[in-house]
Amino acid sequence: MPTAPEIFAVAEAWQAAANAQDRVRLLELSEPEIEIVGPRGVARGHEVLGAWLERAGLTTRTKRAFVRGGTVVLAQHGVWHSVDTGDLQGEADLATSFRVVGGRIAHISRHEKLEDAFGQTQLSESDVYDVPSGLGAA
Repeated sequence: MPTAPEIFAVAEAWQAAANAQDRVRLLELSEPEIEIVGPRGVARGHEVLGAWLERAGLTTRTKRAFVRGGTVVLAQHGVWHSVDTGDLQGEADLATSFRVVGGRIAHISRHEKLEDAFGQTQLSESDVYDVPSGLGAA
């Protein structure tokens, strides 16, 4: 059974690849049939994930983390920029939940509120994980 640091490291590496727009690394860290849940519904697979990466314009900064079993919830601050112009489109606090299976992300879901992520994953404040220095928390 992977440890909390190992599970967290996969989620944080996935998020770093998304922030860097590193499609190759993002796909390496994702199950081929990754389930992606967001405001537009549920989709699956590398093709959908790659298309999302190209159009989202989202970067996130992890503020807090919660880990139990193979599940990670990251409380984050997200910033959206136009992929065409780079202009700021908006920013907000949000939460992202991940399910890690075999060292790769099998499920990712964005949530408007941390409480929503807790409700979906059954994690709570008691599952807090101390984010290593320099890995996104500020």
